[in-house]
Amino acid sequence: MKYRDNITSHKSNLYDTQIEDTIPYYSYFHQETINLIKSLPNEPKTWLDTGCGTGSLVKKASEVFPNTKFLLSDPSKEMLNQSRKKLSDVSKDRLIFLKPSPTQEFPHKLEEKMDIITAIQCHHYLSSQDRIKATKICYDLLKEDGIYITFENIRPLTQKGVEIGKRYWKDFQLSRGRDPEIVEKHLMRFNMEYFPITIEEHLSLLREIGFEVIELLWFSYMQAGFYCQK
Repeated sequence: MKYRDNITSHKSNLYDTQIEDTIPYYSYFHQETINLIKSLPNEPKTWLDTGCGTGSLVKKASEVFPNTKFLLSDPSKEMLNQSRKKLSDVSKDRLIFLKPSPTQEFPHKLEEKMDIITAIQCHHYLSSQDRIKATKICYDLLKEDGIYITFENIRPLTQKGVEIGKRYWKDFQLSRGRDPEIVEKHLMRFNMEYFPITIEEHLSLLREIGFEVIELLWFSYMQAGFYCQK
């Protein structure tokens, strides 16, 4: 299956209208990320959103954190173009759009370390080794005590769980009016075009990278979110 302008199953200009019908509770991933960051003692000065997609998270966060500078990175040029459009009313001195690159190949030399790094629904496309590289890069780009938040599609603990999870996810998408053939093609991407790991494997990886605090933030259907502190 080929996509014209990014690695997801949605064209960049249709992403926002289709993702809510594909990923259960998708908008909550952004809201809970913001809620967690609001609970921190200080408003972040710098925030890198890698795999930023169409800029929806930064759009919401820019309204909540008026003094934060945001850096946006994504492998897709077209996704970054969508982000620029969506964020056109945000002060330009608060935004830095980085050249397209996947996290594991992050080529940029940043002027300062980040208070926050987010990676929402992007690293599950990576191989095992590339996921390790991407996570280590995020760790290295953070300040001491900085926070890393990631959401990914995950693999249930058992093969039976995978089968049940796919049916559960299929029923959600059908209930949102998606075409049955499109839903089947989407579910076939599991472990073929994205490569999910279990929650236990996520926790183990984050420990090996060196994070001091590692917690499960969210779990629903076949998605999970984690937050970590350096």
